[in-house]
Amino acid sequence: MNEVILQLISLQALDLELDAIDQQIKVHQDGLTQRREASVERQAGIEKLEAQIEELEKEHRTLDLEMTEEQGHVKNRQSKMMQVQTGREQTALLKEIEDAKANVKEKEEKIVGIMAEVESLTSQITEEKNLLKGEEEGLAEEEGTVKKAVAAIKRSRKSQAAARDKESEALVGNLLRKYTVLRERRNGLAVVNVLGGVCQGCFMSIPPQKYNMLLSGEQFFDCPACQRIIYHQSVEEQE
Repeated sequence: MNEVILQLISLQALDLELDAIDQQIKVHQDGLTQRREASVERQAGIEKLEAQIEELEKEHRTLDLEMTEEQGHVKNRQSKMMQVQTGREQTALLKEIEDAKANVKEKEEKIVGIMAEVESLTSQITEEKNLLKGEEEGLAEEEGTVKKAVAAIKRSRKSQAAARDKESEALVGNLLRKYTVLRERRNGLAVVNVLGGVCQGCFMSIPPQKYNMLLSGEQFFDCPACQRIIYHQSVEEQE
């Protein structure tokens, strides 16, 4: 088989191995990123719950002040009852007192509801903080594991990259540039076999004349359909 095409096949095999190594690293790092994002999201949820409690406590304080004022108003009206001269004035004061007492009761009920809600939210926060603590501990442990795994993968990649660079030195500059561009544009496959007259990259048929020229194994062309570098190597030769 043509020496240049053998070099291209070998170079692509190394590049595909490097792609697989890079994908391994990405999988590890993406897993960590997802866990970090989950922890950040949980922390944001906790802060949101805490903000809700803060608003409820603010409302509680406001209701307390209003209730104190209403209670003071009730006492004031009750004291004034001793000074009224007419039945009409007494009726008006009684209504004021009853309205004020109703307002006090309404605010008391609201306060009880707020306290129950704060208690529920506090319980949720405690639970979420416990979950967050477990997640962060697990994340710290996984970060150490991933760091070691990625370091080992990168050591393997370094030796593969050295072999790849050595292989690429044997190719003419223009051909190497063409190969590099094709790999970028064709999902990592720049060089593909032709079997049964069909390009194994795009699976389109090659013109019979070109296919016959490829059968010798000494020539290579550009695929008319996908522009990949095409060659022919029988299944037996591949094995």
